[in-house]
Amino acid sequence: MDENNEKEKKTDNEEDTEKFQENITQEKKKEAEKQEAKSKDKKKSRLPIILGSILIIFILIFSVFFSLISINNENILDNVSIMGIDVSNMSKEKAEEAVSEVITSKLQEELILKKDDYETSLNANQINTQFDIKTAVNEAYNIGRDGNIITNNYGILGTWLFGRKIECNFNFDEESLNKKIDDISSKLPGAVVQNSYYIEDEELIIVKGTPGISIKKDELKENILSKIKDVNKKYDIVTIPTEEVEPDVINLEKIRNEIYKEPQDAYVSKNPTTVHTHVNGVDFAISMEEAQKILEEDKEEYIIPLKITVPDKTLEDLGEEAFPDKLGTYTTRYDPTNLNRSNNISISAKKIDGTIIMPGETFSYNQVVGERTIAEGYKEAGAYAGGRVVQDVGGGICQTSSTLYNAALYANLEIVDRSNHQFLTSYVSAGRDATVAWGAIDFQFKNNRTYPIKIEAVAENGVCTMSIFGIKEETEYEVVIQSVVLSYIPYTTKYENDNTLEEGKEVVEQSGYTGCTSEAYKILKLNGEVVSKTLLSKDTYDPMTRIIRRGTKKNETTQKLTESTKEAEETEEDEEKANVNEIKD
Repeated sequence: MDENNEKEKKTDNEEDTEKFQENITQEKKKEAEKQEAKSKDKKKSRLPIILGSILIIFILIFSVFFSLISINNENILDNVSIMGIDVSNMSKEKAEEAVSEVITSKLQEELILKKDDYETSLNANQINTQFDIKTAVNEAYNIGRDGNIITNNYGILGTWLFGRKIECNFNFDEESLNKKIDDISSKLPGAVVQNSYYIEDEELIIVKGTPGISIKKDELKENILSKIKDVNKKYDIVTIPTEEVEPDVINLEKIRNEIYKEPQDAYVSKNPTTVHTHVNGVDFAISMEEAQKILEEDKEEYIIPLKITVPDKTLEDLGEEAFPDKLGTYTTRYDPTNLNRSNNISISAKKIDGTIIMPGETFSYNQVVGERTIAEGYKEAGAYAGGRVVQDVGGGICQTSSTLYNAALYANLEIVDRSNHQFLTSYVSAGRDATVAWGAIDFQFKNNRTYPIKIEAVAENGVCTMSIFGIKEETEYEVVIQSVVLSYIPYTTKYENDNTLEEGKEVVEQSGYTGCTSEAYKILKLNGEVVSKTLLSKDTYDPMTRIIRRGTKKNETTQKLTESTKEAEETEEDEEKANVNEIKD
C-alpha cells in the first residue's frame, strides 16, 4: 500500500513537473512573440525615416540639378507669357520692349461704339490708359528667383510643365471716360432729355424733359475696358447698351436751392490783397406753392418770375480800390474828319469802356461790342473785303480791336485768338493789328493774372486809347513788343474797262500798296535784363492791287469815222462775193 502511495506521489510530481515545464515553454514562446513584435514595430518606425531620407536626398539632387541648370540663366523662364504675349527666354529689356510694342499698337486703335445708325469711336489714349508693363515683366523674371532653393526649383518645374500666364495691371482716367460716355449720351438719337432750366433777365425758365433711351453706363464701361485689356485681339464693334427711361421729375425745391443767392457787396481785403466781386441776390418772386401750381400745367416750358437784388456796392463801384495800377496802355490815331469812320470807332470804344474781366475769364471783342448794325448807330465806312477797299457798316472798328490788342500785350495778358488783316493798316505796324468780323473772326484774350482787370477805352478827336487797370503782381515785367518785316511783296496793276469814260482816258480807282511778311515778338525784362523772348505771330500781308479804270467810250468824231470805215469794209466784202459768184457761173 505504501508502494502504491509512493507511486501515486511520484506520478503527481511528474505531472507537476511536466506542467511547470509546459508553463516555462509557453512563457518563452510568449516572450519570443513579444520580441518578434517589437522587432517588427521597430522596422515599421524606421520606414518613414528611411523614406523621408530618400525624399530629402531626391530633393537635394533635384535642387542641385535645377540650380546647375538655372544658375547662369539671366532670362525669363521658358513657357511664360504676359497678357498672352510670349516672353519665354527673353531678357527683362527685351520682354518690356515686346510687350510695349503690342500694347502701344493696341492703344492707337479706334474702338467703334455703335447704336443702330449712330456710330462713334474711342481711342484708349483718350482716357489716358497706361499698362504697368515693368511690374509684369519683373513678376515674370522673378519666377524661380524670389524664394528659397526648394520653392524656386518647384516654381521652375511647375512653369516648365504647366506654363505661367501673367496679367498686366492697367489704369485709366475714369473722369475722361465718364465725359466721353456723357458726350455720347447727349448725341445719341432718341436719348432721354432731362429737365433743364436757365435764367434769362428776371425769369427762371424750366424746360420739360422728354422720355427716350439712356445708356447703361456701368455695362458700357465694362465692355470698353475688357476690349482694351485684351491686347492680342483686334477690336470688334461694341454695341452701346441702352434702356428706355422717363426724365426725372422736376424738383422745384432743388432748383430753387441751386439758384438762390444772397446779395453780397464787392470789397477788397488786404494781406494778401484779394478783390471780391459783388453777387446779385436771386430768389423766387412768388411762393413755392404758387410755383408748384405753375408746374401742374402740361406745358413744354414753365416760367417762374425771379427777384434780383443788386447789392449796395458792385465791383464797378470800387474804382481805384480794386483797379489802382495801370498795367498796359496803347494809343493809335485816326482822321477825325472822316466822320463815319470816327463815329464807328467811338461807338465800339464806348461799348468796351468799363468792361471788367475776372481772373481766368476770357474777353471776346465780338461778344462785348456786339453786331455792327445801323440800328446800333454804326455807319458805312471804308473796310477791306474781296481784295479791295469797300464801304461797309461798321468800317473802322478794327482800329479799336488792334489798339486793345497792343494794350493787352503790354499788360502781359494771354492772347487767345487774334488774326491779322489781309492788307497792312495805317495805324499800327506789321504784326501788331487784330482784325475782327462779326460771326467770323474774333479777338480774344484771357485774364491770366491774379486779380480782376478793367478796360478804359476812349476815342475822340482822332485819338484812340485803350488802358488796362488792375493790381500789380508781386513780380511785374517790363514788356517790349518787337515787329520785324522779313520781306516785301510788290503790288501789281490791274486795268478795268469803263464804258462811261471816253476812250484814252484813265482813272486810278485804287492805289497800290506793297505787302510783306513779318514776325512779332514779346520781350519780357526784369530790372533791365531780358528774361524771355516769345514769338507772338508770323503774318503775311497781301499787296493791294493798283486798279485803273480805262475808258472805252468813243467820242462823236471817232464814232463817225468808225461807222464809215465799217460801211466801206462791208461794201468791199459784198463786191468780192459778187466777183466770186461770177467766176463760179
